Amino acid sequence: MDLSEIRTAVLETLKSIAPEIDAGSLKPDQPLRRQIDLDSMDWFNVVGGIRERLQVDIPESDYGRLTTLDSMVACVASHLAAPAAPAGRAEPVAAAKFARTHQLLDGRQVSVRPIRKEDAPLEADFVRHLSNDSRYERFMVSMRELPPSKLKYLTEVDYDQHMALVAIANGGGTDVEVGVSRYVIAPGTTRCEFAVAVDDAWHGSGLGGVLMGDLMEIARQRGVTEMEGFVLTANHKMLKLARQLGFTQHRDPDDRDTVHVVRKL
Repeated sequence: MDLSEIRTAVLETLKSIAPEIDAGSLKPDQPLRRQIDLDSMDWFNVVGGIRERLQVDIPESDYGRLTTLDSMVACVASHLAAPAAPAGRAEPVAAAKFARTHQLLDGRQVSVRPIRKEDAPLEADFVRHLSNDSRYERFMVSMRELPPSKLKYLTEVDYDQHMALVAIANGGGTDVEVGVSRYVIAPGTTRCEFAVAVDDAWHGSGLGGVLMGDLMEIARQRGVTEMEGFVLTANHKMLKLARQLGFTQHRDPDDRDTVHVVRKL
């Protein structure tokens, strides 16, 4: 595949996510994010779209190269030219042993792993430092401190019916929880309900999408077939993220305060 074909495929991917794009007006050597109204989750979808169209994986370490149309084309070309990895089937990772490091689109790095009992102080501090709006959007009640019983419930999970992932960043030599996602499976079903929260300073970094992507991967391996959530109508960021992740939205005429979001896995 030559560079013009790669460029066409990249442009088609961009237009599939932002149909309003005028390809002819794009300046190929100028930052795309200054020319196109796409947020961090949209950019993860661009990477996923390129993967589907061109069958090429762009590692997270190269996300920093995806700044202009020219550099994006060059990045894809370099990976298309690289030797293919030996074929093999990856074995599912046990949920309790899941561990992954992500470099986000803004350059920051986080480690994602299952929450542990000893993470209770981290979880309490994470909730304490959320803004009032973020706490309300997550718990749908006004609160600043987690009651001991709630803190225990959130950190002592069984990794089977109840799974929770935390995103850990290093802040001045100290581990800091900056995000968490979780699901709880409805008894006797293959359906689960999810929740996700991200520290206010990390909004717009793509962390919410990363946490949800890892959570959905584990849920599929667990045999979950459907994921649902209940989002406050005023939580526009979460509703947008759910839409970007493929969730459909349903309004309950008897409950105007929340939106039911659902996705098949």
